[in-house]
Amino acid sequence: MTLTYFYGTGRRKSASARVRLYPGEAGFVINGKPAEEYFSRQVDMSSALEPLQAVEREGQYRISVVVRGGGVTGQAGAIRHGIARALLASDPELRKALRDGGYLTRDPRAKERKKPGLKRARKAPQYTKR
Repeated sequence: MTLTYFYGTGRRKSASARVRLYPGEAGFVINGKPAEEYFSRQVDMSSALEPLQAVEREGQYRISVVVRGGGVTGQAGAIRHGIARALLASDPELRKALRDGGYLTRDPRAKERKKPGLKRARKAPQYTKR
């Protein structure tokens, strides 16, 4: 018996998530742990599940995620992006709802590099006149 699933890759900052949606009973596993155990903050958990709520499909899929890199919030954003892409693979008619919510757009914001002569990306040393 083959388990059919819908796949989506999500990215945010330096985090990358590989998401599989299995139709059927509900469940959410991230890197082999239950999602409630993986995310300590409820904000990250609800952020990751936003695309399912936008298309009113919560509780209809078992979600399996492998996520690497980045911090906790970046990983939650990557999972959110991956779930949206996997939902689109499951039903192309969901494109408008997912696009309107902004779930299909990869967030391009990332840490800006440090520049030479500056303390950080933009912070310059204090100016002294004399």
